[in-house]
Amino acid sequence: MTAFVLVPGTFTGGWVWQEVAARLRESGAEVHPVTLTGMDDRRHLAGPDTDLETHVDDVVRMIDEVAAPQVVIVGHDYGIHPVLGAADRRPERITRVVHLDAGIPQDGEPAAQLVTDQAVPDRLSGPADSDDDWRIQPPALDGWQRWGSTAGVPEDALALLSDRAAPQPRATLTQPLRLSGAASELPSTGVLCTANGSSIAIVQASVGLGDPRLKALTDPRVTFFELATGHWPMLSAPAELAEVLLRAAAGEGHRLTEAAGEQPPHLRPFLLDPPEQHRERVGRIDLHLPDADGPRPAVVFVHGGPVPAEARPTPRDWPGFAGYAQYVASLGAVGVTLDHRLHSVGDYGRAADDVSAAVDLVRADPRVDGEHVALWFFSGGGLLSADWLASSRPWLRCVAATYPVLAPLPSWGLTDTRFRPATAVREAGRLPIVLTRVELELAEIALTVEEFLAAAEDCEAVVEIVDVPGAHHGFETIDHSEQARDAVTRAVRSVLGHLRS
Repeated sequence: MTAFVLVPGTFTGGWVWQEVAARLRESGAEVHPVTLTGMDDRRHLAGPDTDLETHVDDVVRMIDEVAAPQVVIVGHDYGIHPVLGAADRRPERITRVVHLDAGIPQDGEPAAQLVTDQAVPDRLSGPADSDDDWRIQPPALDGWQRWGSTAGVPEDALALLSDRAAPQPRATLTQPLRLSGAASELPSTGVLCTANGSSIAIVQASVGLGDPRLKALTDPRVTFFELATGHWPMLSAPAELAEVLLRAAAGEGHRLTEAAGEQPPHLRPFLLDPPEQHRERVGRIDLHLPDADGPRPAVVFVHGGPVPAEARPTPRDWPGFAGYAQYVASLGAVGVTLDHRLHSVGDYGRAADDVSAAVDLVRADPRVDGEHVALWFFSGGGLLSADWLASSRPWLRCVAATYPVLAPLPSWGLTDTRFRPATAVREAGRLPIVLTRVELELAEIALTVEEFLAAAEDCEAVVEIVDVPGAHHGFETIDHSEQARDAVTRAVRSVLGHLRS
C-alpha cells in the first residue's frame, strides 16, 4: 500500500487537503495530511523560535508514524521546503517527492526567495518592528492572488481559506533549507498549475536555455503533470489532483528531453539569410551597421527571459536576435542587440535600467539618427515595454513586440504596475505598435496578449497585428515556413516604415 504525506503551504493546515485526502482514501491509499506547528487553531504551539527546522521535524515525525512501506511525500508551495528537509533525513522511507506548484529549493536557500508577494521578502529582510512581528499575517480575502492564482477556487472555498488561515512564523521563511544530498537520487514529480503561469512547455524551454540548476529535471526519474487550474488545486480541482497524485506514485507522467548533441531551439539558424553586415561591439550592445553614409534610424531588439546568468552565448549573440539585426541593417537601418540582466523575475527593474542605458548609448552614437528609434521586445522582455509605452518620447517612432508576455504571470508575484503593458498602453497615444503573435502560443502567455489587446482597443491605441499561422513561441529558429518568413518580413518592413515616416 502507498501512503501519501500531504504538506500544505503558507498560512494553511492539514484541513486544506480534506477533499483530496478523501478521494485518495477511496482508491485504497493511506493518507496523512500534515498540520505544521502553529498552523491551526492551536496557535499557542508556535512562538518566535518556530522555524523551518521545526516544520521539518513535524514532517519527519509523521513519516516515522507511517506503517506503509511506500511513502509519497507531497509539498505544496512553501511546504516543499519542510518536505525536502524531511526527505533528506529519511530518504530510505520515501519512494517519490511531489512538488505541487512549488519551486526546487537548493541547500542554503530560504523559502522567502520563492514567495510571490514581493512585499514579504522586503519586510523579512528588515528587523522585527515589535514583539509580535515574528509572524506574517495571512492576506485578506481579496489578497490571495498575490500568493498565486486563485483561478478555479469557488467563492465558498476562498472564504474558507481566509477564515482558517493562520499567521506564518517568520523564521520558517527566513531560515535556510539545509540539505546533505541524501535525498538527491529520489524520484520526483512536478505538478504544474497552468493558470498560475507554469507549464511543461515553459520548463522544457528553460532547460533548453542551459540553466545548470535545471539539468537534473531531464533525469528519467523526474516526471511532470499539468493541471488547468490556479495555485490551490486542492480547493479548485481536488478530484483531478488526487488522480494525478496516484499516477505520480505509479511513476507516470511526462518526461523532459535533453537531446544530446542537438542544438537547443534558440541557437538554431535564423529563418532568413540576410546579407552580412558589419557588426561592432560597444559595452553591452552590438551595432549591426548598414552600408550607408550619414546617421541612420535604429531598431533596438530587447530579448526576453529570465535568462540564466551563466547562459552562453548571451542573447545578443543568439542567431534569432542577430538575424533580426542583420536583416534590419541590410535594409538600411542600424540593428542593435543587447544583453540586459533579466536573470530572474525579481530583476525587471535592473533589466529596465539596462535597456534605458543601452538606448541612451545608441542614440548618442554619431552613426545613429537619434530622433528615429524603434524598440522591439520579445517574450518575457515584453513587460519592459511598459516604460516606453507610458511616457511620450518624440524620437521613439514605434514599439514592436513578438510573442510577448504583456502582463506578469501569476506565479511571478510582480505586483509593481510599472511592468504592466496593458495598463501602460492607455498612455501610448498614437505611438504605433506592431505586435507579432503565434498561433501555437503558450496558453498562459496568450492570455496576457488578449488582456493587452482589449486595453488597446478600449483606448484606441494604434496596433498592427502580424499573425503567424502554425508557429510556436520562438518561431524564428524553429518554424522555417513560408508563413513564418513572410511574418518576419512584414513586421520588419512595418517597423522601418514607421521609423522613416
